[in-house]
Amino acid sequence: MKRIFILLAGVFFLFTACKQTGTSHKPTVEESKKAVANVLEKYVIANENQDFPMIEQIWASDSDIILFGTNSEEKLMGWQNIKKAIQNQFKAISETYISPQQQYIKIGPCQKTAWFAEILNYNFVYQGKARSFEGLRFTGVLEKRKGVWKIVQAHLSIPGHVNLRTVH
Repeated sequence: MKRIFILLAGVFFLFTACKQTGTSHKPTVEESKKAVANVLEKYVIANENQDFPMIEQIWASDSDIILFGTNSEEKLMGWQNIKKAIQNQFKAISETYISPQQQYIKIGPCQKTAWFAEILNYNFVYQGKARSFEGLRFTGVLEKRKGVWKIVQAHLSIPGHVNLRTVH
């Protein structure tokens, strides 16, 4: 009887010890939103500083991620294609300053996906001339992988001015 008690006590302590070390704090939705906002802020900083290693940490490296750019032919599928486009952009432009506004972040019910929308004012020098995209729309999706948020889809668009007319 004494052996059974010792065995049960040992198993009890083993399970409670495993439970304590194995549990991790599940973030609140607000904490997840802040974490995603932090990734988006790092992405802006990485672009401004042309910090490609930081960009590599932010994007998922999958072959099926996607980035739609501002040009109609810019449908970049897979990390390798996105990587080339970003590297080419860094070669072509300098003195980048990005100002995000009106950021919206939504966290999925299981807190493993997030989607965002924000407006960017994107200023840079191209071929020796200062350029600017005002009101650039930036949207996308992030996935939480091994505790780290990664961009898996993004879309940049320039707002167009549409002249509506009444058809009689």
